[in-house]
Amino acid sequence: MRPDLVIFDCDGVLIDSETVASTVVARDLSALGWTMTTEDAMSHFLGMSITDMEPIIETRLGRKLPPGWRNALADQLVIALGEQAKPVPGARAALLAVTALGIPWRIASNSSDEEMAVKFTRCSMADLVIGRCHAAASVIAQGGKPKPAPDIYLAAAAAEGVAPSRCIVLEDSALGVTGAVAAGMTCYGFAPHGKAAHLLAAGAARIFATLPEFTNFLEAL
Repeated sequence: MRPDLVIFDCDGVLIDSETVASTVVARDLSALGWTMTTEDAMSHFLGMSITDMEPIIETRLGRKLPPGWRNALADQLVIALGEQAKPVPGARAALLAVTALGIPWRIASNSSDEEMAVKFTRCSMADLVIGRCHAAASVIAQGGKPKPAPDIYLAAAAAEGVAPSRCIVLEDSALGVTGAVAAGMTCYGFAPHGKAAHLLAAGAARIFATLPEFTNFLEAL
């Protein structure tokens, strides 16, 4: 049976931005005294909000981060992503395909609203996503929590007036899969690089390697 709503993660599913963001984080934390590579940053923080990153970093450094650190990092990310983000192959076509199937869709991300705006603008998808994006900062401002909490997914479902059990989620991080499953939604993993064990362990029902594979699956339901 087809879902009443498809919820896409943003980074790593629609926008190829995780390497860009991890490079910014690695450079910033190395300057603070936690020396790391882009790969290290991705391993530690993939899919995580800046809010949840902060206590982890402070514990590792053994001190509080400088005043304004969170906003300064967010500003760096917005600049870098606005200049370097790329679409995941087939992203725009996937959104159009789901629309053509008559299935409503939304985007739920631990990114900020500002980050999503510059990423989708750069990747020529801003016209498609207007009014469909749910960001961690907006959920936190209303008393909710970012992924792996279910709050962002529940906000997306509520905005569309759809029961969680009637939603399908596509996620590329274990944090995201955990949150979607906690929301009572069926979550599928997206693993274009072939590493999927962590997604299955978090509760993904199935793994897709490409966006056309996912939209073909929806069409067959």
